[in-house]
Amino acid sequence: MKEKLGSILNNISFIPESQLEEFYKITSFKQIQKGDYFIQEGERPYSLGFVINGLFRYFYFNHKNGEEFTKGFILKNFALAEFSALIQNREAYYSIEALEDSTVAVIQYSQWQKLINKHNCWNKLIIKLLESGYCLKVARERELLLYDAETRYKIFLERYPGLEKRIKQHIIASYVGITPVALSRIRKKMGLINIS
Repeated sequence: MKEKLGSILNNISFIPESQLEEFYKITSFKQIQKGDYFIQEGERPYSLGFVINGLFRYFYFNHKNGEEFTKGFILKNFALAEFSALIQNREAYYSIEALEDSTVAVIQYSQWQKLINKHNCWNKLIIKLLESGYCLKVARERELLLYDAETRYKIFLERYPGLEKRIKQHIIASYVGITPVALSRIRKKMGLINIS
């Protein structure tokens, strides 16, 4: 498990072996079952993670009408956190739910902060993570503001190949920003639903 975690980190940015050993000392591995949460809206997060295997989604919940809005998906080999809540030391604005049985390497944020002050490799890793997250956020905002639902669905299929077979259609609809019925119409138009 440690070797896999080291590989994930090194694929983001090079981490010397001595620093990986320091990282392993403050890391624990957590099994999260499908439907359970890494963090729920309203909770104060104290840790961040890296997905060893499995699948998660970030989502907002509208308490007035019961609607969910899926912000994004986190696949294996990616970081997992409600970073804005960690940075601002406040409650989470959104939930992070496991869509499959998953394994996460978990690090307490306070320990993480101590670690990043010890070696510059961790700052480089953070910059890479933030750059990647920022670029995805800009692309997502552009899609929601400029493109119609069918185009947004096509972008989802391109960005996350094979994911539509792993998650429920209502979750995809909430990511695209439409109702499940509207998504079914788009899928039928694209020939992705058999008419019988």
